[in-house]
Amino acid sequence: MLKGSIVQQLDAAHRTGKRPIRFGVYYKNTLVALCHALEDWILNSASSPIVIAAFQRGKWYLQEADRYNDLAKKSRNVVIMAAAESGFGEHPTSQMPNVDLVSLDPSDPVAQEWHLMILSPTYTAVVLCQELSEEDYGPAGFPQEDRDRKFYGLWTFEPELVKETVELAIEHIGRYNPELAQALTAQVQAITEEAVAQERDDLSEIVSRVVEYLQTSQLELTGSIPDAHSFSSQQALDRNLVSNEIQAFLRMAQLMDLADTTNPMAAAEVVALAEMLGQLLDLPAWQMKRLHLAALLHRLEPLQGVESVLSSGSSSGGEEHGPCCPLVQGAQVLRRMPQLRAVARILTHEAEWWNGTGLPGGMAGEEIPLESRILALAADFQQRVALHRANQPDDGSGGNYAAQALAECQAQQGERWDPKLVDTLALLVMGLQQGLTLPVSAPNMTAGMWLLDFRVDSEAKAGETTSTYSSGGRYES
Repeated sequence: MLKGSIVQQLDAAHRTGKRPIRFGVYYKNTLVALCHALEDWILNSASSPIVIAAFQRGKWYLQEADRYNDLAKKSRNVVIMAAAESGFGEHPTSQMPNVDLVSLDPSDPVAQEWHLMILSPTYTAVVLCQELSEEDYGPAGFPQEDRDRKFYGLWTFEPELVKETVELAIEHIGRYNPELAQALTAQVQAITEEAVAQERDDLSEIVSRVVEYLQTSQLELTGSIPDAHSFSSQQALDRNLVSNEIQAFLRMAQLMDLADTTNPMAAAEVVALAEMLGQLLDLPAWQMKRLHLAALLHRLEPLQGVESVLSSGSSSGGEEHGPCCPLVQGAQVLRRMPQLRAVARILTHEAEWWNGTGLPGGMAGEEIPLESRILALAADFQQRVALHRANQPDDGSGGNYAAQALAECQAQQGERWDPKLVDTLALLVMGLQQGLTLPVSAPNMTAGMWLLDFRVDSEAKAGETTSTYSSGGRYES
């Protein structure tokens, strides 16, 4: 990281804290699609934001200047940071009264960064990236094709992190234009006060838009492949785009956890519980991977009302890979991503009951996918533990909460829950009472690529199988 850059300052501020920043690598094509999706939501948002963008060089801003004209009409203030070039200040958008240009010195580390910061009372988003140096690219050197350029950074909707990043940017702007920095600081304060009384924009619609733009970008890249190098490059770009589609859902799940003050670590704890149950059942690695991702996304199961091309129209023959369940609209959106069809199936049937009285399919017993049974029990147990923890004085013993939650789950054994899974949970709780600790850690939102470590067609095929008990009592698929 370049010393003095905004990326480096944000990293330094969080490196020793409870929530260190985790960065990923993004291709330019991915960032273009991502930024366009986040920017275009401004046109739908109920409130006017501050928009701060860093374009590296003036020529990159000029390519986007016309669309920024429309964005400026919906914004309080738009600030463009870039190393000035011919035409940088003459474009009509640059002349708008609420658009300010900050001409960066070419030696300024921010001139090597690509940023988009959106802060309003109802909508927050940030893309914060720094281009890899020639040394970072290794022996191959700087890429010849513009689309192969890579950037190191992160993106998120998290309000506090967005505000912190905006404040770092304003501090940097103050070195060039103190009066503008002062005006922006006052606007941030006003937005913070307004946000208390206003309902936030529908994040599910924003995420749907992000995924749609990323998938459209992926389709635009598809075409004739002239040589092996281009084929390899295409594969890498595809993987980066799909990774960010997955990240969009993970980030929405993260915000749902953060908004739940009584249970802010729900996803991480359910992941740990589900994986521990999976290990006790000796599940194979591919099944553990999709159980892990389903656990991260389990609170998104009721994604009702998400509307986009992802949930309508033809599916290029993909529907045969899994049952269609219109009662769970969010799972339908996930299913349109081939890499997530099996995960969508897990979430779709999370509310089934062992006795067949659940939803949406009325499945009973071993008809219910194994991962759905594991996830549902782990999530219910975790919520019960969190509720007891919040309502009872802390006696220094988490095992007591676990025992209470287990007893409540055992009361529904054979009706709501798979009896043998409840017995496995009882073994886990016994371990917790004897000093076992669950490896709970905050999910890495930039690690979507791990899902692609196994073949998509194998996962889709596996998603169609039904998990059963073997004669020896061990789970199989």
